[in-house]
Amino acid sequence: MKLSHTFLFVHDQDAALKFYRDVVGLEVRTDESVEDYRWLTVGPAGQPDVEIGLSRIGPPVPPTDHEALHALLAKGSLHGVIFELDDVDAKFEQVRAAGAEVLQEPVDQFYGVRDCAFRDPSGNMIRFSTPRSVQS
Repeated sequence: MKLSHTFLFVHDQDAALKFYRDVVGLEVRTDESVEDYRWLTVGPAGQPDVEIGLSRIGPPVPPTDHEALHALLAKGSLHGVIFELDDVDAKFEQVRAAGAEVLQEPVDQFYGVRDCAFRDPSGNMIRFSTPRSVQS
């Protein structure tokens, strides 16, 4: 068994695509529309078998849950993603220079990584981390 897809809710798929492709540096894997539904996925170049879906709040989520999900997304209360890379400080500077909202500057964590955090245009937390053993 292996992970193939994970999903983030986003308010605006075009803004999310621009952020994850142009700022974070992910590749577009799929961008297809059928009627009002858009299947949009991105992923890291080094992991061609992993896709992150950038999903609008809508079907297949029941309409009774849309308002609650929009509110949670707006507050940044939904889970985000963490990317591991070799130089978290360089990535921090690159993403900050692009205007992303900084949540945490790079810091050494007690659990063995140096990491930083941003919000994507929809409010999802995105973290970048480097194992401290890589930096030594």
